[in-house]
Amino acid sequence: MKRILLHALIICFFAIALPAQTLFAQQTKLSGTVYDFFNQRPLEAVTVQTSSGSNTITDSTGKFTVVIFKKDSVWFSYLSKRTLKYAVDTIRDITNFEIALHVDAAWLPAVKVRNSNYRFDSMQNRQEYAKIFNFKKPGLKLSSASTSSYVPGGVTAGLDLDEIINMFRFKRNRQILTMQNRLIQEEEDKYVNHRFTKFLVHKLTGLSNNSLDSFMNISRPSYELLQTMNDIELGYYIEQCHKIYAANKKQQESIFMRPEPN
Repeated sequence: MKRILLHALIICFFAIALPAQTLFAQQTKLSGTVYDFFNQRPLEAVTVQTSSGSNTITDSTGKFTVVIFKKDSVWFSYLSKRTLKYAVDTIRDITNFEIALHVDAAWLPAVKVRNSNYRFDSMQNRQEYAKIFNFKKPGLKLSSASTSSYVPGGVTAGLDLDEIINMFRFKRNRQILTMQNRLIQEEEDKYVNHRFTKFLVHKLTGLSNNSLDSFMNISRPSYELLQTMNDIELGYYIEQCHKIYAANKKQQESIFMRPEPN
């Protein structure tokens, strides 16, 4: 019985591993740089997408690297404008594919002056970067067959092949996780700035100018702490921190003003 189970496990392993190896053999990477057509400067934050579902964005130097397959097509998106699709097999050098985008001034978003709304901005940010915020590190997952393709007596669930492939896309996973952490940190900083404001601190402490900046840097609460406090508790926190700040400042002044012994 044990031998039968062992043989069955070996067969299942090869049934999964062989198609995965075939896919890995077919895939490669496309690298290049995106420029602005007019001034020949590198373009940052250009989305690079492929017909197989891979995607990335250009860095501050306009460079990108994306996973491709032989029969793929690739295209670029910037400010909601998309280029034509380029067939991978027509690209001469996939290690240095350079493209210049015609960026029209009319594409640039209009500048509107409005009052900052933290909740609205946060929701928009979450929607715009939904794929990054919702990203989870790939792992072994089961995929179930659709009801339309169900065959009586057949297997209705198996390992998700896409997840297995994504497990080995280490660079892509690192990049997404890094961006996810950066977006979360920015969101937390904006939350703290939204509640721990210069107007509130000045109103409660009377500090201004350099003293106000110094106090706010020293007493800035963490995101986790601020989440546990309501507005009244935040005011009490600022007042208590100010008492400590004032006492330390008075002590430092007394040390510098102490008369020298005869």
